[in-house]
Amino acid sequence: MSTQDADTQNLTLVQAVRDGLYGEMERNEDVVVMGEDVGKNGGVFRATQGLHEEFGDDRVIDTPLAEAGIVGTAIGMAAYGLRPVPEMQFSGFMYPAFDQIVSHAARLRNRSRGRYNCPLTVRAPYGGGIRAPEHHSESKESFYVHEAGLKVVVPSTPRETKGLLTAAIRDPDPVIFLEPKLIYRSFREEVPDDPYTVELGEAKTRREGSDVSVFTWGAMTRPTVEAAEELSEEGIDAEVIDLRTLSPMDTETIVESFKKTGRAAVVHEAPKTGGLAGEIIATIQEEVLLYQEAPITRVTGFDVPYPLYALEDYYLPEPARIKDGIREAVEF
Repeated sequence: MSTQDADTQNLTLVQAVRDGLYGEMERNEDVVVMGEDVGKNGGVFRATQGLHEEFGDDRVIDTPLAEAGIVGTAIGMAAYGLRPVPEMQFSGFMYPAFDQIVSHAARLRNRSRGRYNCPLTVRAPYGGGIRAPEHHSESKESFYVHEAGLKVVVPSTPRETKGLLTAAIRDPDPVIFLEPKLIYRSFREEVPDDPYTVELGEAKTRREGSDVSVFTWGAMTRPTVEAAEELSEEGIDAEVIDLRTLSPMDTETIVESFKKTGRAAVVHEAPKTGGLAGEIIATIQEEVLLYQEAPITRVTGFDVPYPLYALEDYYLPEPARIKDGIREAVEF
């Protein structure tokens, strides 16, 4: 849907989440929000603020502190025609619900041979950078990308957050919607008032370039674009691709960008080993190996437990380290 010339509000990313939820709940009475403190309290980050007053107890449900129960209940609701949107307070709290997500939500359509589907959107604030304690800062998106039957979405701007969340809620299959909380309130953008969708499975070129392709997503998008802009002063013209949807991944955009540049770097805050950079690199090797001019670099978190406050800024990729990784690919 076109969003040109529509009435807009200047929203932060977390406000865009709330706006997307409100729009779909108003449009479709089958949409139900549930989770810990999402009702009267409006959620730990206030992403559901005001929804309880507007839609009531039956559609904005405060649950016990029991992630497996929250998601398990939501799966049953989805199988019988509702469109539940359970919130996990932090993505690091999702692990008790992992069995429900991968053993049931992801497999329901296949298990029932199409008799049931599971229009479920599991929202979770994810990623680091906010000086939070243990279990609040992990980036484990690859866990969910590995599971067939799940879509995995990570937005990076307020405008696209609303459109991607709307598309996720309307999707007939389960979606893991990971919201980078580092940028929940870090900047604003004009967001159309009316509901609209941003298609799942499509990457976005954030900066055109001809020397090297840089693939990233979520909270790493802004520092990656910043690094690319600074490198342009050194004569390095970097193209920045924001994947937005990690599963299904937009391999066509990855391949076409790499064919143009022949060099690449991947930036993500998850640990290096087992991170999605490896999958992106393997895709490039399989599809466009003969275009490759240099080893592909990875700028990532480290293979250690997520650190507490003193080392958090060192752990997360930032423009200086991203520039080093891009230079390494270009100067080989």
